[in-house]
Amino acid sequence: MADFEIKTNFTKYKTLFLEENSKLNLISKKDEEFLYEKHIYDSLAIKLFFEKYGISSGRLLDIGCGGGFPCVPIAIEFPDMKVTGIDSIQKKINAINRIKEGLALENLETICGRVENLKAQKFDIITSRAVAKLYKIAEYALPLLKKDGYFAAYKSKKAIEELEEAKPVLARYKAEIKDIITYTLPLEEVYERNLIIIGF
Repeated sequence: MADFEIKTNFTKYKTLFLEENSKLNLISKKDEEFLYEKHIYDSLAIKLFFEKYGISSGRLLDIGCGGGFPCVPIAIEFPDMKVTGIDSIQKKINAINRIKEGLALENLETICGRVENLKAQKFDIITSRAVAKLYKIAEYALPLLKKDGYFAAYKSKKAIEELEEAKPVLARYKAEIKDIITYTLPLEEVYERNLIIIGF
């Protein structure tokens, strides 16, 4: 997919998302003004990890995809990535499906259900953003991760404190923190974020 086509898709995506948000409140109304800065840009921070580790394709699972972050921006930006978003709330999945149809995103699929019920599948990459504390989400993610795969957790600067309480879970699955990639959102105030990269 050409860069122009990707940029065009993001313009259309913002329109479709705001249309859905007017009906469902996927993000707060005050955040609509910062849709790109707080949600799309944050979702695409995964590019820092992909570029560093030479990743451009594979099967990706987004746990607790909510309003479609980060799964929809990732699917737009990385057309060779097979992206699955899972969430237990049907109306959110329905909204993502309408956005998916509007953008003709063939590499994105959705599942309405609980991640602990995904028993037989394995993924190259698993993401999670604004879902739960690291120890809890790692408990869901690690059994679904391929041996050479990565779990990328989007976390605030403060959430680095969660690393200590996650250690027993990581030890149980023989997993470890491979990297912590720090980035800043393009906002007036300094808003630092982290991608915590976990693997076996």
